[in-house]
Amino acid sequence: MNELPHARISAAIEAANQARRVGLVPFITAGYPQKDRFIDTLDALSAVAEVIEIGVPFSDPMADGVTIQRSSHAAIEAGVSLHWIIDQLTAARRAGKTFAPLILMSYLNPLFIYGFRQLAQDAADAGVCGFIVPDLPLEEGAEFRDALAHAGLGQVQLITPTTTDERMAELCQASKGFVYAVTVTGITGGGTVIPPEVTGYLDRVSAVAEIPVCAGFGIREAAQVESIGRHADGVIVGSALVEHLEAGHDPAAFLQGLRPA
Repeated sequence: MNELPHARISAAIEAANQARRVGLVPFITAGYPQKDRFIDTLDALSAVAEVIEIGVPFSDPMADGVTIQRSSHAAIEAGVSLHWIIDQLTAARRAGKTFAPLILMSYLNPLFIYGFRQLAQDAADAGVCGFIVPDLPLEEGAEFRDALAHAGLGQVQLITPTTTDERMAELCQASKGFVYAVTVTGITGGGTVIPPEVTGYLDRVSAVAEIPVCAGFGIREAAQVESIGRHADGVIVGSALVEHLEAGHDPAAFLQGLRPA
């Protein structure tokens, strides 16, 4: 049976949960900090991660923090682009490499310039399973979602603590792969206990979603992953991993260290 690409995302996280693990979804900025290490980094992370989120560098990444903004600007200066990413992934796939399910995180403009239909087909050929587009509202995304569906890909929708119940149901229904639960309260000061308002929020999303829910918190330690795993199916690890790569450390070892003992 041929599995749709976006279904690989859900299946990977569900398999981790069945093995009593929280799904790990690391984020990297493509081509950063070393452009020629991009494929090697994907190789390393695929040995540990359930899903990998690849950031497409953008000149004005408003939804990202300082660390990812810095990485995005540096990658652009190094010549990394959406076309470059697709080309690199396509070449790797043709060479026989296999990775964990891949998601491209991009702002809308590069996707629009590429052309939705062509992008969806090229991304599928490159082994991409889905997209996250922070600045594409649900009401304006029908054309993009249609192009993705034609190629078997999906768009991961984002939900925040201020999302109404009605809106949450719509976003969960439209999301493919997993639902991205963003929180603005998060976990601060390196603590390991999730504030009650965040746990309640995650429980609310999980009650509505029919696919896995992954939470983005700025995860830095295993105790946080374990705590979040009681209320979400997976965690997204972004800035901490990018900083680890900047320091020249092993990304797989860092990610493995987030697995509760």
